Amino acid sequence: MAKTLIILFFATLILGVPVAFTMGVAGMAAIFIEGSLNPLIATQRMFAGIDSFPLMAVPFFILASELMTACGLTRALLNFANALVGHLRGGLGHVNVLVSMLFAGISGSALADAAGPSAIVMRMMREAGYDRHYAGALSAATATIGPIIPPSILAVIFAISTNGVTVAGLFLAGIVPGLLLGLALALANHIVSTRHGYRGRDTRAGREELLQSAMTALPALVMPAIILGGIIFGVFTPTEAGAVASAYALLLGLILRAYSLRSLYVAFARAGIITSSVFLIIAMASIFAWLLTYLQIPQELAKIVASVTDSRLGVLFILAAFALVCGFFIDTLPALIILTPVLGPIAYGAGIDPLQFGMMLVLNLTIGMVTPPVGPVLFVIASVGQLRLDALSRAVLPLLAAELIVLLLVILVPGISTFVPTFFGFSN
Repeated sequence: MAKTLIILFFATLILGVPVAFTMGVAGMAAIFIEGSLNPLIATQRMFAGIDSFPLMAVPFFILASELMTACGLTRALLNFANALVGHLRGGLGHVNVLVSMLFAGISGSALADAAGPSAIVMRMMREAGYDRHYAGALSAATATIGPIIPPSILAVIFAISTNGVTVAGLFLAGIVPGLLLGLALALANHIVSTRHGYRGRDTRAGREELLQSAMTALPALVMPAIILGGIIFGVFTPTEAGAVASAYALLLGLILRAYSLRSLYVAFARAGIITSSVFLIIAMASIFAWLLTYLQIPQELAKIVASVTDSRLGVLFILAAFALVCGFFIDTLPALIILTPVLGPIAYGAGIDPLQFGMMLVLNLTIGMVTPPVGPVLFVIASVGQLRLDALSRAVLPLLAAELIVLLLVILVPGISTFVPTFFGFSN
């Protein structure tokens, strides 16, 4: 059955079938063709994959992001970031990085960031004289901060796909890697801006402008504090935090009178559509992931890895390289659902901390969102900015190098992922 499953998966993938349906079709077809399993198992695994209380956090965080965007607070975050770092060399590039870090505390999604604030800053950079493909590349790279800094949809998916990891613990594990990712991209932007002569705003923001922009952005900046503070101090669970975030965003928009009936309808409709696509991917991937486990693929891979090295660091490097290659060809969410139960037991058997492994895998696959040939964030930016994909792919290379350095640090230094969760009592 294993050969049938793999052959069908790659055959449908080569034919251009969407990855979600590729996994579902390959899994169900393998069950029917082999005939050794009851076909009803496919349906059971689909529903079992989405029958999870922690998974309810996903639609809530998606809705909160849509409502905050409908409030118009994205522009407030942009003005605040511009007041803080706009005067530096390559100022708008630094604004791009900082606003993505701020928006990450609301959205938890790279695609939401790419289609929202990153796309806005990209247009501002082009109007200011930045190379259009570099502006697009930086916007794509900064969007990858979204799934790392909490709240993170990918962290929720990883936590429900493995044992011994809590959503709260993985949220906290993403704080330091997310900050390092922002710093690495800011440094890369500084180097590129120095080389090409990209300057910042003419004058540094005064105290009054800083205070005014901070007060305007304060309602948006409070949301991450509510989410993380409530989780850390045990006020609510991560799933309940998503509901609180949605209620806060809705109440805030009503108080500010920022919503019209149409904008509310669009926000709820978009959240529903995005949630449906996410849950469809999870359901289909659950069939495929269960079959891989049933066929003992993880055990076979563990034997292969053990024959190469028994070093904890060596195992982590091998798993990271494998995940990075998978990220080139498989979309992030299905890749995470497939690889977590396959690679997780290998990592845990080698003594790797689940939080470090989880952050390595999430960061690794997130980087895959800006690498061709799949790279969904690249496609979004290319479409929004009307850019050539080949030129955009070349422009993103130095920024990818900066992100890979952060990935290397996460692999080499376990404390980057484990210090904050341990400090707050969420270690494994």
